[in-house]
Amino acid sequence: MTTRPVDPNLPPAPEEIWSKPLRLADLPPRKPTRFDIKPDASTRAAIADWAGIRGVEALRLRGTLSPTGRSDWELAATLEAEVVQNCVITLAPVTTQIREEVTRRYLADMEMPAAEEVEMPEDDTAEPLPAVVDLAGIALEALELSLPLYPRAEGAELGEARAAEPGTEPLTDEQLKPFAGLRDLLDKRGGGEEDR
Repeated sequence: MTTRPVDPNLPPAPEEIWSKPLRLADLPPRKPTRFDIKPDASTRAAIADWAGIRGVEALRLRGTLSPTGRSDWELAATLEAEVVQNCVITLAPVTTQIREEVTRRYLADMEMPAAEEVEMPEDDTAEPLPAVVDLAGIALEALELSLPLYPRAEGAELGEARAAEPGTEPLTDEQLKPFAGLRDLLDKRGGGEEDR
């Protein structure tokens, strides 16, 4: 068995942080398999580092993995998480509650697109049937996709950016408005509507 060489400069792969594999051949072929997985505190800290956020206070994936048809499987689960991120404006901690429904369909006869084809499939829940389903990997993928892109602390407002050439004053809000200089130009030329 070969192992992937460890490069200290690369972030760990998700399966190196948290893994809960289920081998489909070992599951009951006629009834759903229920699961409920939660990482411990040290694993949550590693997940936060991997995701580039302050913290993962809670993380849970629970649901069922059910056989469908002759050889297909379907995963239906709920992801619940509480994460802490930096506010994009103030860097203050922002806590977010996440709840996402997660669906995966594993199809034995799924046709993979040719290398030249780049169209996204209509059903983004369908995947080729694997030998092993890693529940933790699914949880991490769902968590990453559901993280707020621009978390904001309550009351944090984005200030107005102003730029100026060296040695000059930055423009005021009034000057930045469309047509702000037109009124001044008309006034200087004595060209108001009254003069016409």
